[in-house]
Amino acid sequence: MSRRTTIQIRHQYLKFSAAHFTIFSATDRERLHGHNFAVRANETALGGDDGLCFDYNLMKKKLRALCDGLDEYLLLPNHSPHLEVSCSDDGASIVATFNDEQMTFLASDTQVLPLSNITAEELSYFLLGKLIDGDVAEQYKISEVELFVGSGEGQSASTRWHVTEGFL
Repeated sequence: MSRRTTIQIRHQYLKFSAAHFTIFSATDRERLHGHNFAVRANETALGGDDGLCFDYNLMKKKLRALCDGLDEYLLLPNHSPHLEVSCSDDGASIVATFNDEQMTFLASDTQVLPLSNITAEELSYFLLGKLIDGDVAEQYKISEVELFVGSGEGQSASTRWHVTEGFL
């Protein structure tokens, strides 16, 4: 007998610390600050006769690697209509221009992400895309994934993906 089951992966180590600023408009943004972002995921799959849906150690490892990849960086969005991001000629610095203000950051401390803003909403979408990249859903027979990113206690955003409907 098989049945649909949702597995929640939520561990204390599924987190990353990152600096960012939220852009509200062409003239208004937050000051540079940081968060300890928490990540968790719900995966829905058919359980097998052996009582297992899939080996969630593999999913935990993938989530941990995604978190580790963002940990201790300044995150900048590359698709914001209000922020221009460029690299210095020598490649050592990232220059972010907002409202005629130039901010220079070490390239080695910065990750420029293909997002419109650095928010929990955008990060949940970005990380979910990375999590399901490739054949992970097919490999594990996962029909739905919801990924949550929290930027503080009691505050998180999530993005869902369904095997037949895509991102919801």
